[in-house]
Amino acid sequence: MADFDNRIVRGATTVADTMDAGLRAHMLRVYNYMVGALALTGGVAYLVANSPALLNLFYQTTATSNGYAISPTILGWVVMLAPIALVFFLSFRIMQMSQAAAQATFWVYSGLTGASLASILVVYTGASVATTFFVTAATFGTMSLWGYTTKRDLTGMGHFLFMGLIGILLASLANFFFKSPAINFVVSILGVLIFTGLTAWDTQKIKNTYYQVGGDTAVAGKAAIMGALALYLDFLNIFLFLLRFMGNRR
Repeated sequence: MADFDNRIVRGATTVADTMDAGLRAHMLRVYNYMVGALALTGGVAYLVANSPALLNLFYQTTATSNGYAISPTILGWVVMLAPIALVFFLSFRIMQMSQAAAQATFWVYSGLTGASLASILVVYTGASVATTFFVTAATFGTMSLWGYTTKRDLTGMGHFLFMGLIGILLASLANFFFKSPAINFVVSILGVLIFTGLTAWDTQKIKNTYYQVGGDTAVAGKAAIMGALALYLDFLNIFLFLLRFMGNRR
């Protein structure tokens, strides 16, 4: 009987170890996708910003007494809006796509986002962009680690943050017409706080999703892509909101 009980314990331990190893591999895949996407975005942004021919395709740049004024061309509007469409496309269609097609869509999205963000490297100094990036990386890394390790259920916090996200989207839309510095300041602060919290929530959600899909490798592969997309968006938005405070214009 004692040997039988020991076999049950050993079997349960083996299953737990397998799940932990699988989870670590899954999270590593998610982070690899995310880091690869960020690298692609940064590479494309740098290429466009430092190539006058490419930059002129997407933006019209005018020197002013305060630095540079930059406005998108028609093609610039296309590369700004296309990533939004691809996010919705992946969100609603990924389960009907092959994993290879989902990956390709994710990389295309990352590249287009890089083209749309090239203006940042024109408007802000390289030193302030680099500093903001490293602060973002430290913030993101801390919150993602907490989301992965905490035993606290972050579901309630996630719902609250999502409502806050809708609020800042509406406020940003309103400020597009009012041009209020005060609203812009408040939105920037809330943006940093909301996406910092969403980083922890999304990390825990990715972890829980892995346990839900179990051994279905096809579903887990697609879940890794969607998880990487969520973390990529968290990182990018923290960076963009922080840049409003830390960025020095040329």
